[in-house]
Amino acid sequence: MIKKKSKIFVAGHNGLVGSAILRKLKKKGYKNIITADRGKLDLTNQSKVLAFIKKKKPNFIFIAAAKVGGIYSNQRYKAEFIYSNLSIQLNIINSAHVCGIKDLIFLGSSCVYPRDCKQPMKEDYLLNGKLEKTNDAYAIAKIAGIKMCESYNQQYKTNYKCLMPTNTYGPNDNYDDLDSHFFPALIKKIHKLKVKKKKNLVLWGNGSAKREVIYVDDIADACIHFMNKKVKENLINIGTGKDYSVKEYAKIMIKIINPTTDVKIIFDKTKPNGTPRKVMNINLAKKYGWKPKTNLNSSILKTYKSFLKEHK
Repeated sequence: MIKKKSKIFVAGHNGLVGSAILRKLKKKGYKNIITADRGKLDLTNQSKVLAFIKKKKPNFIFIAAAKVGGIYSNQRYKAEFIYSNLSIQLNIINSAHVCGIKDLIFLGSSCVYPRDCKQPMKEDYLLNGKLEKTNDAYAIAKIAGIKMCESYNQQYKTNYKCLMPTNTYGPNDNYDDLDSHFFPALIKKIHKLKVKKKKNLVLWGNGSAKREVIYVDDIADACIHFMNKKVKENLINIGTGKDYSVKEYAKIMIKIINPTTDVKIIFDKTKPNGTPRKVMNINLAKKYGWKPKTNLNSSILKTYKSFLKEHK
């Protein structure tokens, strides 16, 4: 059991998920939280990570640090994606073991499951088929992290849990034109139409790809829930269990962000769709007492308001 005074290291505390975990920990009264900016600690440097963890001696670690991006960057920078993510995971997980830290949560992604995976995706479907080529380097790194945690648990009797969130959105997201995921990219594109008073919304692919999304505060809630929960399984899906097409998400967002303009959606079919469908089976998480709490429409509005504050 992690007590309110326990030392908790949040790796990646400035990112979308890490910052949400930090907010939720503080809200729940955890006082002894350890963080380190990228300038102070290079998580890809093995010796520096080990020295940091030896010095700080946390009781629990959240690995929310990762190199992430959308379809463009995943295809363009495969080498960086596989190197950075493997390095971060290997360094933190092994350093935790060396320093006698028995408890951590490693955060992955729904892209670890096969491209043509049976839907909804169960934890048992891991490694049962070929990955989506546009993000296979990132996915392989995350799979390695899952297997590393599993191996350390078996050999060293650690309690390293792997939570696999679906597509995440919320405050502190990445809205870069080429480097963002589809959800923040949609928010930014629709906002630009509103500001410039234009009507044509151009989207990659044909709009048929289906995606499940989850508000980042729900992921943070799941992280803290499972931090204090004994589980038999190494891998647990975190999502909503519901999905919509990219076209449907665009229509929902237009009504919330730009309801007064008659927006026309145009699809650039020369660009890839990515995986045809990704929706999680979250029965295991529910079995352990967790389920998402946030409404889609209200959370989109919250996210848009935070976008406006972050991009004045």
